[in-house]
Amino acid sequence: MRRHSLVLPLLTLLLCSACALGPDYRRPAVTVPEAFRGQSPAEAASLADQPWWEVFGDPALKDLVDQSLQRNYDVRTAAWRVEEYRARAGMERADYLPALTPFADWQKGRQSAYTTGGGQTGAIWDVHASLSWELDLWGRLRRLNEGARAQYLGAQEQRRGVHLATVATVAQAYFELRELDARLEIARSTTAAFQETYDLFSRRLAGGAASALETARAEAALATASAAIPNLERQVQAQENLLSFLVGRGPGPIPRGTSLTDQTLPPVIPPGLPSNLLERRPDVRVAEQDLVAANAAIGVAKASYFPTLSLTGLLGGLAPQVSQLFGPGKEWFLAPSLAGPALQGLRLRDQKDVRVAQWEQARSRYEATVNSAFGEVATALTAYQKFAEVEQRQARAVTAYREAVRLATLRYTKGFSSYVEVLDAQQQLFPAENALSQARLSRLSTLVQLYKALGGGWKLQVRAPAGKPAGQAPS
Repeated sequence: MRRHSLVLPLLTLLLCSACALGPDYRRPAVTVPEAFRGQSPAEAASLADQPWWEVFGDPALKDLVDQSLQRNYDVRTAAWRVEEYRARAGMERADYLPALTPFADWQKGRQSAYTTGGGQTGAIWDVHASLSWELDLWGRLRRLNEGARAQYLGAQEQRRGVHLATVATVAQAYFELRELDARLEIARSTTAAFQETYDLFSRRLAGGAASALETARAEAALATASAAIPNLERQVQAQENLLSFLVGRGPGPIPRGTSLTDQTLPPVIPPGLPSNLLERRPDVRVAEQDLVAANAAIGVAKASYFPTLSLTGLLGGLAPQVSQLFGPGKEWFLAPSLAGPALQGLRLRDQKDVRVAQWEQARSRYEATVNSAFGEVATALTAYQKFAEVEQRQARAVTAYREAVRLATLRYTKGFSSYVEVLDAQQQLFPAENALSQARLSRLSTLVQLYKALGGGWKLQVRAPAGKPAGQAPS
């Protein structure tokens, strides 16, 4: 009797001490540069360590991003995907424990009088509970749990990637809206200036002091400038509708904050150490979790070579009265079983080779993702620096054209030239101001892309989906 009482503790000890087959995961070695291309020297601090509202200080943009992180459709889908994989990981973890299946049945009937013992009416109670438990001797269940947990953590990183992409998309769309606002303002002010010119020429033409050629050119310049206004108004409304969709609401107007030219631009961009990018970038972390899951699948395949030890048990009773179920009607049994593969060597070997090949593919994707991340940061760093030069030179051109308009107007009022020179100067100023607005947008867009490439806001906690608290990762 004492020996029987030691069976379960000994089996539990055997289960806990058994080793898990297959390789333990180690992060593949990748070549990490000491600094990003265009970065000198490397700094430990990074732009990505700051939350997005410290990078983009526009209060209207902050409110839009906050709304998108709560109501954006992709964000909500990603949140529930995390919950799905949390539940999947819980299902795999449940295989560690015994499965107990209760059963209860009650029957009452009468047998035929022509059968042995027939002609009697009776009832029977049947209450049982069956038990099944696989002992994880070779670590198959542990590797399955390891793979499911990696998928769950990967879903969390995918969710963080969706958050980061949403922040970048909303910021980009908002800056594009502010650029359209700036171009619309330029078109309206230019139209007003050309309207004054045309009115002046019309009056002078009526008085015989201006030529028809000057008046016709002034009218053409007015029409060209005014024709841009309805098209820009159309684009503004379309951009507002896009932003409304991104924040998860119906089409409508979007509140404005800081103007395009007053948006915050840090003079120096600290990208941080390249090695830290492996921990910040969601896509890199997703690729690594895929590698962890593929590594665990090799262990599952190796465990398939060995027999499976299971315990099956039954406890219950069969009796005409409930009070007799656990008396004379009581029955139970406990049966360990050992089942192993036979004549499946080639199939199991190929199955393991499939898992090894999948791991090699996952490793290649991980290395490619890492190297691509380094390239994206370097490209964005260079682009930000170059677009700063473009904006600076374009601003110089706008300043020069504005001075040309002033001088041409002064020469005309002094009688040294015709108003054609003023028209020419104004017509050159209009596209130059639009080009400056575009250069500013390009610089802001590059800052958004750099922030995204660096895995921006990586220390921020993501929200749980509506109506459900965020689950904790199973261990």
